[in-house]
Amino acid sequence: MNRGEIQEEQYAKETLERYSGSPAEAFQSNLLLTNFPRYVEHFSKMYQLEVFEGSMFKVAHSKVEEISILDFKIGSPAAALVVDLCSFLDIKSALLLGMCGGLRRRYNVGEYLIPVASIRAEGTSDFYFPAEVPSLANFLMQRAATQVMEKEQWVYHIGITYTTNLRFWEYNDTFIELLKATRAQAIELECATLFTGSYKRKLTLGALLLISDLPLNRDQVKTKKSSEDIFNRFMPDHIEKGIKILKHSRTMQAKKMKGAYHRNIGM
Repeated sequence: MNRGEIQEEQYAKETLERYSGSPAEAFQSNLLLTNFPRYVEHFSKMYQLEVFEGSMFKVAHSKVEEISILDFKIGSPAAALVVDLCSFLDIKSALLLGMCGGLRRRYNVGEYLIPVASIRAEGTSDFYFPAEVPSLANFLMQRAATQVMEKEQWVYHIGITYTTNLRFWEYNDTFIELLKATRAQAIELECATLFTGSYKRKLTLGALLLISDLPLNRDQVKTKKSSEDIFNRFMPDHIEKGIKILKHSRTMQAKKMKGAYHRNIGM
């Protein structure tokens, strides 16, 4: 190795700093991931925090809560990047606060879905593992999420998401038939990549998804107006539940409960 060659960990942290505008050492041991900058802004107002913004990410850090929140924008390439970079930090647990399209008639907008697995139809996860390797949410984070939701007595569903990079599919009948054949409970853009990448990188990561629309019903696809209404009605609760799940996962890890990676619980 050349004397001036940069190590992978240093390269990852410097890249994270460029993309986030934040020092790597400011990141806390628990991480909320989101696709929406206004989630970061709301979190920062809750705790009176400074917001950092780089060329791609927007972040805020709460030392009191030991939680950082990061908006990585949208799509599987960005999801892969954020996992690859943050896996070099001392993060104990991570949770995606994302939105999804519900694929069951009984679902309602504003309910939650906890994905146990995702169908790898986005392509990006192929760079981590062969196609036969399943994409699973971390087991401890699944347990933390379901236990918090049970305690909160809020309506939630458990199932499999279909992760795709295809946009504007709502009017593609061929794709819709394929989607129905998979029997997925929801459709979104990042979970398969996040779950597969975090498995590769040994990052304890799960997801709490907000059902933001029912896209198989043409009269209930997400519009500009309905999207704004969803943020106003459900974003604060989504963030609060995410914080509770991370805190509960810390308690579970302190008790050495099964599911987290050994490096995340000091083993």
